[in-house]
Amino acid sequence: MAINLLSFIKNNLLKFSVFFLFLLSSNSYSQCAGEDSSVTICDIANPTNSNINLFSLLGGSPAPGGIWVDNSKPLEESIFNGFLNAQALRNSGVYSYTYVQDPSSCTDNEATVTLIIGPYAGVPSPNVSTCDDVESFNLFQAFDGTKLAPQQNGTWKNSVTNAPLSGNTINPKALGEGNYSYTYTIPALDTCPEQSATVFIAVFRKPKSGTPSDLVLCSNADLTLYRNVNLNDLLLAEDAGGRWTEAGTNELTTLSDNRINVENIYNTLGAGTYNFVYTVLSSNPICTNSQSTVQIVIEEPLNFTGSTLIVNSDICENQITTATYNAILRRGPQIIPNGSYDVSYTIFNGTTTNFRIVNGNFVNGNFVFDIDEDDLQAVGDYTFTITNIVNTASRRACTNILGTISDVLSISPLPRINNATVTIEPICKGLDAQVVISGNTNLANGTYRVSYTLSGDNVAASQQIDFTATNGVAQFSIPATLIPNVGVNTVLNFTNIINLTSGCSNPVALSKAFTVKPLPNVGAVALNANNICLGHQDVSVQLSGLGNLTNITVDYSLTDANTLLNQNITLTVSAGNASFTIPASALLNTGNTTITLNSILDNSNGCSAVVLNKTRTFVINSIPNAPATNSFSFCKNDLRTIANLTPAGAQYQWFDSVSSTTALSTSTLLVTGTYYVKEVNPTTTCESGRTAVTVTVNELDTPVLDADGQNFCGLDNPTIQNLSDRTSADDELVWFDALENGNQLSANTALAEARTYYAYSYSSTTNCYSDPLEVTVSLSNCDVPDDFFIPDGFSPNGDQKNDVFRISNIEFIYPDFTLEIYNRYGNLMFKGNRSKTEWDGRNSDYKIGVDGIAPNGVYFYVLHFNKGNKKPTQGRLYLNR
Repeated sequence: MAINLLSFIKNNLLKFSVFFLFLLSSNSYSQCAGEDSSVTICDIANPTNSNINLFSLLGGSPAPGGIWVDNSKPLEESIFNGFLNAQALRNSGVYSYTYVQDPSSCTDNEATVTLIIGPYAGVPSPNVSTCDDVESFNLFQAFDGTKLAPQQNGTWKNSVTNAPLSGNTINPKALGEGNYSYTYTIPALDTCPEQSATVFIAVFRKPKSGTPSDLVLCSNADLTLYRNVNLNDLLLAEDAGGRWTEAGTNELTTLSDNRINVENIYNTLGAGTYNFVYTVLSSNPICTNSQSTVQIVIEEPLNFTGSTLIVNSDICENQITTATYNAILRRGPQIIPNGSYDVSYTIFNGTTTNFRIVNGNFVNGNFVFDIDEDDLQAVGDYTFTITNIVNTASRRACTNILGTISDVLSISPLPRINNATVTIEPICKGLDAQVVISGNTNLANGTYRVSYTLSGDNVAASQQIDFTATNGVAQFSIPATLIPNVGVNTVLNFTNIINLTSGCSNPVALSKAFTVKPLPNVGAVALNANNICLGHQDVSVQLSGLGNLTNITVDYSLTDANTLLNQNITLTVSAGNASFTIPASALLNTGNTTITLNSILDNSNGCSAVVLNKTRTFVINSIPNAPATNSFSFCKNDLRTIANLTPAGAQYQWFDSVSSTTALSTSTLLVTGTYYVKEVNPTTTCESGRTAVTVTVNELDTPVLDADGQNFCGLDNPTIQNLSDRTSADDELVWFDALENGNQLSANTALAEARTYYAYSYSSTTNCYSDPLEVTVSLSNCDVPDDFFIPDGFSPNGDQKNDVFRISNIEFIYPDFTLEIYNRYGNLMFKGNRSKTEWDGRNSDYKIGVDGIAPNGVYFYVLHFNKGNKKPTQGRLYLNR
């Protein structure tokens, strides 16, 4: 046994304290457990028995360091230090304690101390009493609490009748007033004799305050009937001579007053519970006074108007067998006290009504309760209606106000479409496929979600889409992104359907094949459009790169300066090309207009392809305004040309008729008539309208010179007027000294030899001149006068008198003369002619003399007349400064 016990301890070391584990593992091999021993204790009340050292009770020579095991306890609780309080053992009996050493230290490694604890019946209290209102009195309470308590394994009996008691309690209330005694006996054990103790119990009478009955009223009752209530009427079997008390109502005015006014209580204090206490004083010190409380209860009806009921939760028909339900009742605007309530409700399924009642608690205005699933066993809508609510803490004096409080719980059917008809029309690549579900379904109006896959030409897994069913018909779209491949065998496979309103779902086994048609190939399409002038031209649009298409419908839009959305035009394609026009009437604004190809429809299969990034911007140029101008009046001899008309510039073109298509050059001479001008924008070539311009070219007759009218004698000092007198003209005559940029000459301007003068007829009305009459004047048409002479000297001294040598009027008489002057040495000093008629005494031409100044002296001249074969003449002259 020692080895087995030690083995058990070692195997359960984790359940023992670390301290004892350490002791066990650190024992010396020389230690032993000693010998078994047995000790009988009959005087357990002796104080020495409160701390017994078990090691000292071992026989032999035990070694310290072992472990003590209390054999009366489970092994997990049995290890202790070997010091025992025997007085703590509540029963007499035999107790054993084993001292255990490490088995490796000695063969006999275990010794047991056996304690025989004799009986102890305790010490009764001298005076024990109780009241007859006590229903259970523990007889152990009759022992002296200052002494060691009696052991618990004895038996009680009535000391008078010797009848045993079933336990250790008596019922004073059943015994009644009187004196009673009971004996407690613990049998003998070993050498210790039996012990007994007798207790004496006095039972005293408690006064009777009577059995109360409460007055419970609703505030909406006729409280005038309760203005004089006798509180004694609300008690039964009470002792006389008691008195009534209360707190708060002030209805009792004296100690002998027993009447109250309930109506006044309500009017003053409102609804509530008002306690009135009837007290009868006790005639002995053991029993307490007796009190009975009569409650005057005035309740207000609770108002549940506006309350809501939520029954959780809607389910599907396949959940009926496992579903559980609850409901929450929420108060309306009126405060509902927390507490326990009985709630009555009905369940109506459309044909029958079930009545139910449930108890629960309102907590902060909410009442939550469970619903029996047996009431919800079929598909349908169940209407829950609250019919009554009662606070269980209330006295149910009032009928509470409910209003209508209801909710509907639905058990929804599973959606079924396995036998439905599915229709999918052939669709063009890039478009959504429209799916229509009809026929044999149970789809109620509402929203659903189907799960599906695609197989065949197009493959897609785990797809979902929502749709709405109306009158048993539903439709949805398969996104174009899921069906990119062309072919006649794309298969739609339904796998599941969910009613999104009810959340009910059902597997589906339903398939439908459909066709995806090819789109026209528009990847190589190119677009071109020409610039135009506003209002004058249609825009020509050219398409190329149309491949094998033969007949198409083009959808295009215009944006920017002009907007025209989604225009459709049907075109025939030839060799991949097609064209169309945008009418000028659709292009009302100038500026950049962008044409965008939206799509191209292949009319052979009805498929349309979206054209990406196919745009062309063309310009609608503004039309210049018709030029603003005036009539023009010119003179013929001005030789005005188109260049002289305004407006002028490279952008303007002039025409000689309104319909002419050939513009006149700027050098075209103007004639009297109507000309037409338009503006042409050099950048856009846009043309304005033509403006008519009236041109008048005024012409005057050229003056006519009389025969030999140009010949004069300079000696006569002829003037322009003399020349005019020899000219005929219909208009005013004016003279200029040059053909171009000349100076107009006045009538008294002297004529000059060989000078050319230009005469014009002039109209002050038109301010025009005629073509010029060119006259070169001769002043040599003179006879030699009698007073012609040649001076014989001059004095060039700067006194303004006779400072030059000059033969007067020789230029008129002999216009071709030459004059030579020589000094006395034969050196030529001066050579003159018609343009050089005067010698100033300087030798500027031939550089003879000091500083070119001819000195005083005699000089010689030679005059050649050069007229009429007249011989030259010679002479001398004197120069005197």
